[in-house]
Amino acid sequence: MSERKLFRPNLNQYRRQKEHPQEKVVRDGESSRETTPLNPRQPSQHGGSTGPRHKQIPPEQTNAENFYYSKQMTGKTQLVVVLLDGEEIHGWIEWYDKNCIKVHTYNEQNYLIFKHSIKYITKERQG
Repeated sequence: MSERKLFRPNLNQYRRQKEHPQEKVVRDGESSRETTPLNPRQPSQHGGSTGPRHKQIPPEQTNAENFYYSKQMTGKTQLVVVLLDGEEIHGWIEWYDKNCIKVHTYNEQNYLIFKHSIKYITKERQG
């Protein structure tokens, strides 16, 4: 059988902790170090609060796209929709949904365009 070392805590540490709850407990071998009071409102040197912090997962939908489409629809902003094949459609957005937009052109034609086929949308230059 192997020898086992019995660990017995120093009871004076626990008495001192009850008297001064914000004071850091010092182990027997570390008595040469200074004890500093703990402030729970200040972040520690190791990166903050107690326990590991996990990165928050960003929301699945930020509604930025919806805000952009709504703003362009209400102002009937003249836009150029450039498709993946390079074709340009000039007009304004009448409505949109999750998968497509409806563009009304100057010659009174309506185009239903799938969002995955759009390369980019830009405002039409005036002039």
